[in-house]
Amino acid sequence: MLKSTLEALASNDQNAAARFSAITGTVELANLIPPTVSYESRGNLLIIGEQLTITALAEQFSALNSVTLLATEKAAQAEKVENLYFSKEVTVKGYLGAFDVRCRVDGTISETNVNLAKVATGRDCFDIVLDMTAEGIVKIEIPAPGYYATAKGAVVADLVEELPAMIGTFDKPKYFRLNPDLCAHSSRGVSGCDRCVDACPAGALTSTGHAIEINPYLCQGVGTCATACPTEAISYALPDPDNTQHFVYRLLDRYQTEGGSAPTILFYGNRDEASVIRTLALFPSNVIPVALEELATVGVDTWFSALAYGAHQVLLATNTDYIPATIDRVLSDELAIAQAFLTELGFEADRITLFDFAQVESFSAYDAALVTDAQARFEGNKRDKLFAALTLLADVAPAKPDYSELPANAPYGSVDCKTEDCTLCMSCVSVCPTRALHAVGDRPGLLFVEQDCIQCGMCEKACPEKVISMKPGFNWDAQARTEAQVVHEEEAACCTSCGKAFAPASMVKMLTEKLQSHSQFQGEAIRRLSMCEDCRVRDIFSQMESDPESQLKV
Repeated sequence: MLKSTLEALASNDQNAAARFSAITGTVELANLIPPTVSYESRGNLLIIGEQLTITALAEQFSALNSVTLLATEKAAQAEKVENLYFSKEVTVKGYLGAFDVRCRVDGTISETNVNLAKVATGRDCFDIVLDMTAEGIVKIEIPAPGYYATAKGAVVADLVEELPAMIGTFDKPKYFRLNPDLCAHSSRGVSGCDRCVDACPAGALTSTGHAIEINPYLCQGVGTCATACPTEAISYALPDPDNTQHFVYRLLDRYQTEGGSAPTILFYGNRDEASVIRTLALFPSNVIPVALEELATVGVDTWFSALAYGAHQVLLATNTDYIPATIDRVLSDELAIAQAFLTELGFEADRITLFDFAQVESFSAYDAALVTDAQARFEGNKRDKLFAALTLLADVAPAKPDYSELPANAPYGSVDCKTEDCTLCMSCVSVCPTRALHAVGDRPGLLFVEQDCIQCGMCEKACPEKVISMKPGFNWDAQARTEAQVVHEEEAACCTSCGKAFAPASMVKMLTEKLQSHSQFQGEAIRRLSMCEDCRVRDIFSQMESDPESQLKV
């Protein structure tokens, strides 16, 4: 439908013709065989709500395998209905084919919540839930498949026709890939980044305390977790972000090859295709629509790559009134960072902007490009591509900032260290997920690579002296940003026995001062703190051999 609309507009001018040729001649964004998860539904329906409301509906769903009614409020006078239960406190968890519904059923002797499906149908779970309560029992913004709530816009008349078809096996794409090796959520018991959990409106991501888990049955493919993830530990798989950026590159290249000028990229989610088709004729003909599974599946790296590839502007198009709060927050946070970069460079902030279809008649495209020369396609991970695009834009920008402050939640920045109190214990190094912080190697010292820092905060939490703190921001000096900078270094303490350098001198001094009054470090024992690990062991065993009773004091 979109292509036929583009074809109809292609005769209008050169840009419209180039746009149609670019879109039809560029390989589409898709995976040939995406991984899937399967739902099994036997058609056991649970309807929850006021007694009179739900009993009136029961017969309309008679085509399903079974219908169980759970009234949250009793009617003063009502006919007796089969398979009707009463409970004021209800919890619903699960997804199509596997809904676990717990409640204390009125009239039973049980004092605890029971599995209602077990009581009503003899099975472990319900397959479908129709929630007709005023506020909805499941508070998640995007509920799982199989859960329908009138409070969230479900229309009963439509469901009467649709739900009988919800029997059988149903496949859904497995939208995401998770690489635990790249995850910055936790290390050595220290908690770090949880941006993905906060960004999921479907409740599909949870923390086990040491790792992130994704429930593919709850995941709705919104994409906010992948956009929020700073390390690409979670990446979108339908298609992956690398293919998305390559598609944008090929699309812009083909558009300009076909004689198109001043391109503007309009990203939109598939659910908004009807709005795109309806408003496309009102846009200037140099606006190139790019369909995504969901609008939030791409973030700041893809937006800036598009500008670097020649787009004059990037529009994130949607009906803004209908964006769930979590998706709106993630997009707004990402957009705030993007526009901070643009304004710091002296460019217009709305070169990347959220765009409501209702504004189409007042839209005016930018005539001037930020980058005029053709660029090679960026490679690497999402951060590599973003930094490459920003470096390119910084070279041609009207403003030349040295350093820019960013919002507190930005995954870019540096660390501050009170070096006078740092003992170079390397606790920060042991938990850093990206090796932004690492040891010098041949002497006591701490190095830092700013471009690799994602501001996860684990180093700050792991530091026993509490001398490290986060500093969100951006260093526009690419060489300084990518080189290892010395945070702190000091003289090494040399073993008093063999002369080998084995620890920072300040650490040995600190330990000696703290432990000199300890009962286990009296007399000759205290001098072992000034020995390397090998000499310390030899000294202990030498004393044990000459004085066996000393073993009781070790």
